[in-house]
Amino acid sequence: EVQLVESGGGLVQPGGSVRLSCAASGFIFRNYGMDWVRQAPGKRLEWVSSINSGGGSTNYAASVKGRFTISRDNAKNTLYLQMNSLKPEDTAVYYCRKAGDLFRGQGTQVTVSQ
Repeated sequence: EVQLVESGGGLVQPGGSVRLSCAASGFIFRNYGMDWVRQAPGKRLEWVSSINSGGGSTNYAASVKGRFTISRDNAKNTLYLQMNSLKPEDTAVYYCRKAGDLFRGQGTQVTVSQ
C-alpha cells in the first residue's frame, strides 16, 4: 500500500523559511519522480515542483522559482521542499505525490502570516 506522509508545516512570518518532508513507503521510491503540489482555500490544486528519480533534474512553478528547492534522499525514502522568502500567497496545504499521479498524502498546512 502506497503511503505518503507530509510534515513540517506551520505558521510562518512573511520572509521566513520552512522545510517540508514527505516520508514515502509501499513502493520503490528511488524509481519514481516526485511532485509537490499545493491547494489554497477556495482554489484549484497547483503544481509547485518536480524532481526526477535520481534527484538530478528539478522543475519549479514560476511563482516559487528561486525561493523553493526540492530535493530527495533515496536512502531515507524521503522527499523535501525547502521554502524560503515565504509570502502570504504561499499559504496552502502542501502535498507530495508520485510525479503526475492523482494519489497524494494527507498534506501539511503552511500559513504565512504576521
